[in-house]
Amino acid sequence: MHLTRFTDYSLRVLMYLADAGNERTTIAEIASRFSVSRNHLMKVVQELSRLGYVSAVRGKHGGLSLKRAPDSIRLGELIQDTEHSLSLIECDGDEDACFMAPVCRFRQIANEGLIAFLAVLDRYTLEDLMHPECRSRLKELKLIELCCETA
Repeated sequence: MHLTRFTDYSLRVLMYLADAGNERTTIAEIASRFSVSRNHLMKVVQELSRLGYVSAVRGKHGGLSLKRAPDSIRLGELIQDTEHSLSLIECDGDEDACFMAPVCRFRQIANEGLIAFLAVLDRYTLEDLMHPECRSRLKELKLIELCCETA
């Protein structure tokens, strides 16, 4: 299984916002810090806002912040919310995809593995990702950008 760029960017946004605490930040700032497409990040933030992970306020004093506490955001739940398909095998959900589908047990076994994978991720939260080294690295991202802006 390979997680999509959408989920990767979702995690980056949430980690960045977790580190910011109560401070609001912008899509442009996050896009710049991680060197990712602003347009793609806008779609990610829009979805995270719709799902209730992020609060997005428009206007002069607007910006982004976490809507939920980092210790309440379960990683397995986030993966399920941001991945459009968790199918591990091509024939999952399509009986006509394979001649063996009606008698094959691999789909059942793969789904059991997926459930176990998500259960392990659900034991961890966004807060678990925010160890001191991670926070330090995020602060470096902010400092690098500030140095470049003032130079």
